[in-house]
Amino acid sequence: MTAVTPQLPEPGTVTMYSTAWCGYCRRLRTQLDSEGIGYTVIDIEEQPGTAAFVEQVNGGNQTVPTVVFPDGSAATNPSLLDVKSRLAA
Repeated sequence: MTAVTPQLPEPGTVTMYSTAWCGYCRRLRTQLDSEGIGYTVIDIEEQPGTAAFVEQVNGGNQTVPTVVFPDGSAATNPSLLDVKSRLAA
């Protein structure tokens, strides 16, 4: 299976690759909501090819949350502070 090329999020927002059962993903979504930061969630168990993208970013591991920023960079399980600082850069 080939990896999906991520669609870059709009400026000031992020794309979060997630699963329904991921506690770290739920926590980050709650934190983003509290800060008013927009995001799009992509469930890697439901969207074909997205798990391959997450593996590509994370050295072969399906680690979530994997967050993609408007500049095309990605971070694995970032803190709210990390997300805010990368969006401000």
